[in-house]
Amino acid sequence: MLPRIFEDAINLAMLRRPLPHDLLAGALAETQAKRPLSFTWRGEPGDALRSALREVLHCPVACGPLVEDIQTLAEAMAFLFDTDEVGLRLRRLDAPMCPRFHCDNLPVRLVTTYLGPGSEWLPEAAVDRAGLGAPHPDKPDIVLADAAIQRLQAGDVALLKGSGWIGNEGRGLVHRSPAIGADQPRLLLTIDPA
Repeated sequence: MLPRIFEDAINLAMLRRPLPHDLLAGALAETQAKRPLSFTWRGEPGDALRSALREVLHCPVACGPLVEDIQTLAEAMAFLFDTDEVGLRLRRLDAPMCPRFHCDNLPVRLVTTYLGPGSEWLPEAAVDRAGLGAPHPDKPDIVLADAAIQRLQAGDVALLKGSGWIGNEGRGLVHRSPAIGADQPRLLLTIDPA
């Protein structure tokens, strides 16, 4: 499923997957910790990534399956895009990171939400690209039909093609962070090929 991102007409390739209970338990432990989690890493997937995750996670014993899942996704990203290094961010979010619909100016990004609501996106037919960018009273609404808004589910792994993808300039996937309730933190992983 994910290799479909290489097709010209595809801006989102998705793998739907249920998360096993032990992985969910680790994700829940991280979202319930008193200190917020914000981990950024760049390098080759492998033992160094595993070690860095175990050092930063609040509950490393409970998070073994979470660490292994992140490692697997980082390796998959490196393999798919034939790169030695990836850039990775793992964050507990208590508020939307990017609440406005937008398009990333990068080639591609892997996104998965371990806990909480998943990212929202629009099919091309529901987008008025003239509304993208900084808000301004003269700009049209980005969303042509609210009913067309799609949402990834927790556990889904998605590749989002951006405007930085060669041949996709000005046509990247339009997406945003979901609204988050006060008692509903989100654990989000993003991976970019480096």
